[in-house]
Amino acid sequence: MESWRGAWYVPCLASLETLQEFCRKENLTCKSIGITDRSLKSYEVEYLCDYKVAEGKAYYLVKWKGWPESSNTWEPRKHLNCPLLIQNFLRDKNEFLSRGREGKAMEVRKHVKTLKPAIADYIVKKAKQRIALQRWKEELNRKKNHKAMILVENTVDLEGPPLDFYYINEYKPAPGINVLNGITTGCECADCPAEKCCPKEAGFILAYNKRKKLKIQPGLPIYECNSYCRCGPDCPNRIVQKGTPYSLCIFRTNNGRGWGVKTLQKIKTNSFVMEYVGEVITSEEAERRGQLYDNQGNTYLFDLDYDSDEFTVDAARYGNVSHFVNHSCDPNLQVFNVFIDNLDLRLPRIALFSTRTIKAGEELTFDYQMKGSIDLSSDSAEGLSPSKKRIRTVCKCGAVCCRGYLN
Repeated sequence: MESWRGAWYVPCLASLETLQEFCRKENLTCKSIGITDRSLKSYEVEYLCDYKVAEGKAYYLVKWKGWPESSNTWEPRKHLNCPLLIQNFLRDKNEFLSRGREGKAMEVRKHVKTLKPAIADYIVKKAKQRIALQRWKEELNRKKNHKAMILVENTVDLEGPPLDFYYINEYKPAPGINVLNGITTGCECADCPAEKCCPKEAGFILAYNKRKKLKIQPGLPIYECNSYCRCGPDCPNRIVQKGTPYSLCIFRTNNGRGWGVKTLQKIKTNSFVMEYVGEVITSEEAERRGQLYDNQGNTYLFDLDYDSDEFTVDAARYGNVSHFVNHSCDPNLQVFNVFIDNLDLRLPRIALFSTRTIKAGEELTFDYQMKGSIDLSSDSAEGLSPSKKRIRTVCKCGAVCCRGYLN
């Protein structure tokens, strides 16, 4: 809640269409959401709900944008100037029929006079899902802080956007945890890297080559130039801090792994792809949450164990695109610890780099056991206390070298 000119207000969680529906239903005007005396009776097709043939004419049941469903009307085909919505309607109808009952294709008749209620219900659900995913995509692209686009796609089921997920661009620390600590000066380089550039001051080599690709081995840290450094934004030692340079798509997988992420562009070997961000919590709190996540069959906890095991990143509710990246026992992304505006070894930033060339359209994956969590094989679990024994989650990555479990 914020104060503005002495007045208190809270952000409205209702969508624009919901507010417009309310105004039209109550015959109210509100210029801020586009409902004026002139537009109070304006009509725009939001989606098509049903189909019938009467007296030789084709009619569609129309849901009007910004109007309640009680205002839906049957309109003749010739009155509708919305070819894309008609195309979506027909595609959804044929998709339902092709799936049929128990996986058997149903007969598609060319001259249908009315649709069965189950078909019309599916078409409406798909239309609402399409609108919800479009709004989610727009929200993600408003909140991101990098230039590359984020797309959303679900051609598998009726699942919509996650209800309890909030997009963030950087760590969200729990009370008492400071993720910006330890930087008071930067390098004086006119052209990085020089003799006293940030990596060398920390006792390590520059992580990137002249083509801005990773040149160090896994396990070694990355020290990038920070906000106190004299070098500009084009410095070759500023890669992770610029955010992902690739357009990515959050998509629904067809083998029961929920959402996944695929790249829409070719990614070369040893390229930075994205950061793993979320809430930064203590390891004690992570243990408590871990028990809950295991019971749900989810895992979003990433141990920050570069120097110690005091803190963990939890991306379950707060995160970026990396929240949706699936596990693979044969991944194409590798985890690296990064230090930029914080030199606290207990709190590195987590960056994901490509381990090989990744083709456009290919799913992005990393090995969840790279997080530093305990490997709960049948042998290692024996010596743990009951609170440490976790429910094992079956792996569905499909890799030839699959270990069988995520943890």
